[in-house]
Amino acid sequence: MARRLTTPLSAAQPEDGRMVWHVWGEPRTGALPIVMLHGGSGSWTHWLRMLGPLTQAGHAVWALDLPGFGASDPLPHQQDADDMLPLLAASLQHWLPGQALQIMGFSLGGMTAALLAAAYPALVRQLVLVGPPGLGLRDKPLYRLKGGRHLAGSVEQLLCHQYNLAALMLADARQIDRATLALHTANVQRDRLPRRRLASTDILRQTLPRITCPVQAVYGQEDVLYRGLWPQVAACFGGRLQLIAGAGHWVQYEQPGVFAEAVLPMLL
Repeated sequence: MARRLTTPLSAAQPEDGRMVWHVWGEPRTGALPIVMLHGGSGSWTHWLRMLGPLTQAGHAVWALDLPGFGASDPLPHQQDADDMLPLLAASLQHWLPGQALQIMGFSLGGMTAALLAAAYPALVRQLVLVGPPGLGLRDKPLYRLKGGRHLAGSVEQLLCHQYNLAALMLADARQIDRATLALHTANVQRDRLPRRRLASTDILRQTLPRITCPVQAVYGQEDVLYRGLWPQVAACFGGRLQLIAGAGHWVQYEQPGVFAEAVLPMLL
């Protein structure tokens, strides 16, 4: 059973809204909680298939809905990941005071976690970045997504979401079952920050040298963000790159067992 915790977006103006945390489990003795940041157009459910393996291994999981996604309200004047950092730092200091944490971030959440670790080094003891963008290694993407916000019919919207899942998120389109499509559709419908731009820059590559804690990168081997560029990606992370065969961008959902086996030994 998850606990639901909320943080005001502004202590001075609580009417601005709240950011929502979802917490599972209690840490075994000596284990650090795992803070999990989801990807763009997502929510905590990007980590749905990891909750069992992580809590069974004795980790407490703190998964949030980033501002502007899932059940969390957007920050006033929020544009992109860098606008979230002060709120994330304050919330972590409030709920998990005095701890240097291990953070696992997927896609946009990985890029955000790296920016957070660079800006607030005392807060982060270890980073596991899963499929993060922001390396600037490709001029044009290998994929093209369809916009579905203008579509009036639910069938047309579902077909659009199905197409986008196959184009970007999953290597094997046969894994797009009803549950996966429903989860993805619900997340996209709650995305209030559709004009993000940092992911298409090299901001992560520029930030990595300023991070003082250990950083481990994990990607699906078929991830269209950087497929065919793995030596260059490995160089960005100082060789600390783990590739998961048979998986695309949403690697922890597509290959949860293999992903858990790879990641659990990395955790503190």
